[in-house]
Amino acid sequence: MSAPSRPRPTASTRRADTGGPAGAGSGRTGRPTTVTTRPLTIGIVGAGRVGAVLGAALARAGHRIVAASGVSAATRARLGQLLPDTADLPADGVARAATDLLIVAVPDDRIGAVVAGLADTGVLRPGQVVAHTSGAHGLDVLAPVTAAGAHPLALHPAMTFTGTAADLATLPGISYGVTTPDALRPFAARLVADLGGTPEWVAEADRALYHAALVHGANHLVTLVNEALDRLRDAGVARPEKVLGPLLRASLDNTLRLGDAALTGPVSRGDAGTVARHLATLAVSAPDSVPGYLALARRTADRAIAAGRLRPADAEPLLGVLADRRQEVDA
Repeated sequence: MSAPSRPRPTASTRRADTGGPAGAGSGRTGRPTTVTTRPLTIGIVGAGRVGAVLGAALARAGHRIVAASGVSAATRARLGQLLPDTADLPADGVARAATDLLIVAVPDDRIGAVVAGLADTGVLRPGQVVAHTSGAHGLDVLAPVTAAGAHPLALHPAMTFTGTAADLATLPGISYGVTTPDALRPFAARLVADLGGTPEWVAEADRALYHAALVHGANHLVTLVNEALDRLRDAGVARPEKVLGPLLRASLDNTLRLGDAALTGPVSRGDAGTVARHLATLAVSAPDSVPGYLALARRTADRAIAAGRLRPADAEPLLGVLADRRQEVDA
C-alpha cells in the first residue's frame, strides 16, 4: 500500500478483461469493460508533478500504488513525500508490477519512446490498461500498447500542478480530457470519479485543439499576468499583486460567466489615443512587451467587433494605430 490513505467503499473499476476493447483503428470493438469495486493495482512511470499527485489521490481512493519510477533527486523526494511506501523501480519493473493500470506520466515528446520500449521488452500484457496523462496526445501514441494486447487510455487532468500535497485539495471537481475506445469508457469514468473529477470525452482528432485551448488559456495567462506585474513595478507600484489581484479575479469571473460581454477598456471603446500612448510608453520602457500588446489588442478588437461591442466605424482609428505600430515593429 502506498501513502496513508482514506479508502472509499466504492474504490474503482477492475481491469478490462483479456477480450476487452481493441485499440483505435483495429477494426475490433471488443467486449464491454467489466466494472467492479475492487482496488486496482497501479504503477506510475514518471512520478513527476502530475504522476505523483495522481498516484497519491488514487491511493486515497483505496487503490494500491505498488511501484513508481523516477530518476531525478526531485522526483525521488516527491515520491518520499506523496508515496512513501511505494517501491521505486525502473520503468520495466513498474510495468510488470502494475497488473491493472500503468500510468505513463512523462513529458509529451517522450511518451511514444517510453511505451514502445516497454512493449519491446514484453512487460505489457493483455488486460492491462496503459494510460498517459498528456493533453496533446490521444491514442495514436499508444499504438504499441494496443499491439501488445493491452488497452490504451488518454487521461489528462485539466489542472496545473506543483507536485506537492497541496495539489490534492485542488483535484476535486476538475475535468479530465479522456480519449479511449468505447469499451473502456466505464473503466475511465470510474477512474475519474475516484479522482473526484468529471470526464470530458475528447475525440482523437480534437486532442491537439483541446490542449491548445488549455495552454492558451492557462500557460499564456501566466506570461500575461507576469508582464502586467512587471510593468506596474516599472511604474513604481510597490505591491503590484495587490493592485492587480482583485482586477484579475473580477475579470476572470466575469469572462467565465459572460464571455465577450465582459470586455471593458480602451480597445472595446475604440480609444485609439489611449492605445497609442500605451504603445509609445512601452516602446521606451519595455520594448519586448510591444509585440505581445499589439497581438492581443488586435485580437481583442476583432472579438469586440464580432460581438457587437465595438462598431466597425469606431474601430477604424484604433486599427490604424495598431497597423502603424506593427509596421514599425516589423521594420
